[in-house]
Amino acid sequence: MKKMKKLKLYSLALLVLTGLFSCETDSDTLTGGAETGGLLTVNSGLVGYVVGNGNDYKYPVKVTVFQGAVLTTKIEIYKSFTTVAGVKSSEILFRTIDIPATPKNQIIDFTVSYNELRAGLTVAGQPLPTDDSLLKIGDAWTLRYVTTTSEGTVHNNSKNTKIAVGTRFAGTYRVIESNYWRLGATPSSWNGDIRVIESVDATTYRFVDYAGPFQAVTNTHYFTISPAGVVQTPQSYKGAAQLLNGQPVINCVESPTSFLKACAFPGPQNTVTKDDVKNKDRIYRTYGYFTAGSGPREFYEVLERIVE
Repeated sequence: MKKMKKLKLYSLALLVLTGLFSCETDSDTLTGGAETGGLLTVNSGLVGYVVGNGNDYKYPVKVTVFQGAVLTTKIEIYKSFTTVAGVKSSEILFRTIDIPATPKNQIIDFTVSYNELRAGLTVAGQPLPTDDSLLKIGDAWTLRYVTTTSEGTVHNNSKNTKIAVGTRFAGTYRVIESNYWRLGATPSSWNGDIRVIESVDATTYRFVDYAGPFQAVTNTHYFTISPAGVVQTPQSYKGAAQLLNGQPVINCVESPTSFLKACAFPGPQNTVTKDDVKNKDRIYRTYGYFTAGSGPREFYEVLERIVE
């Protein structure tokens, strides 16, 4: 169950990264073979690294060894890091795995954590940050595989594992609870609607096409989730005012007096809950916009990640 839940989470992270990286193919033929040894398949061509899971969170990686007349005796795994801007670290030995003679086809599972991945690597003379929230979307580690045979021959695998940085809360969500208030109107909901949330950086997300129940391309806006799980829909993003339905954004921190109902609505407010069992993370948002002629439009919504 533990391995299954992690694999689901990484599958979600891969959806976020498809626009950034091309997946490696699942098979690889070395210069070695049944008679020369060293044959290896990289099953985990792309692993999604999810910012915010913690420095010791384990990400699974899998390769397959094929034993022939000449045996593969060990795999040396080398690691390096490349920033989204293309600046690369040096490459250092990460791990050595000894391979037994049998069975003929062997699946080799191992895990990596942030503390393990960052150890010993420097970029432009500086170590990787101790806090993974300082990583950027598109940063990535590369794991390179070198096999040694029982005859002492060394083979460099042409396929690597890329561990690419994404964020936990990007994905497709369903609205499971919602309320909309305006002066003189009965609260209404949009439960069951689907929303898309995209990663921008380690803490910033793009909410595509919607403000509460209202759909329009111009309603695409940005919100943040801090490492502590605090959700904020700021009034401005990159120096420009955020507008919903053409009106300025309001939130419970920067403009609490603009709200009449939503900020006092019972239940979790502007936070997240992580589901490490079923991966159905939830995001709780309270935000809105203010119309000068008729007052606030207030939204409370609970979004739950859709897990296929």
